[in-house]
Amino acid sequence: MNGLSPLSAIVPGAGAASGAQDTAALAKRGQIEKTAQDFEAAFLSIMMQQMFTATEVSAPFGGGQAEAQFRSFLTESFARETAKSGGIGLADTVTREMLKLQGLEE
Repeated sequence: MNGLSPLSAIVPGAGAASGAQDTAALAKRGQIEKTAQDFEAAFLSIMMQQMFTATEVSAPFGGGQAEAQFRSFLTESFARETAKSGGIGLADTVTREMLKLQGLEE
């Protein structure tokens, strides 16, 4: 049988073992997706830091030591928001590969 009994649809708790496994798999999936998104944000942050090194800023509204110190925070924030709103597709690929490694179906 496939692990689901007809009673599990009718009687609450009849498929408790299967439900616990499903809950654990969903929790693991959620953690994998978060890890993949964090990885994409870190990758984007490094790329954006490199991109901003060649940017010239005019004197009245930018430049100086403070801007140089806080630029990494700005690029990290840009990267997190970019990854959260869909990113560049890196998180999807990483998620798919991590699910394969964990033996979970997509």
